[in-house]
Amino acid sequence: MNSSAIEPIETKFAPKPVGPYNQAILVENWLYCSGQIALNPSTGFMVGDGKIEEETRQVLENLMAVVEAAGGKSSNVIKTTIYLTDLNDFAKVNEIYAETFSETISPARACVEVSNLPKGGKIEMDCIAWLGNKK
Repeated sequence: MNSSAIEPIETKFAPKPVGPYNQAILVENWLYCSGQIALNPSTGFMVGDGKIEEETRQVLENLMAVVEAAGGKSSNVIKTTIYLTDLNDFAKVNEIYAETFSETISPARACVEVSNLPKGGKIEMDCIAWLGNKK
């Protein structure tokens, strides 16, 4: 595979990367999205004041903004990974997650508890999407 087959995806509607990575990489019809935390893309500050529901909504907004920047939508997402600092938040996260992925077949998913996340967040999520014949 040559580098011309790899396209970085960037949108102002999701937080800018804070390191040497892209919001997502498009390879042919596959979109690989970096993890998103609950940063407000306009202010650069965390949202939610520690409330998992608010953080989850912002994370999903950020992630879907990246998918949409590549020409996709929630129905194109085929795999997600959720990182939680407390698995006791799983039911609350699941309820909000279902609002984003309820219109179609839900993506495959993994959910793990981690000891810490950037900026003191309670949740981070990444995804892989199939964009069909868009490219």
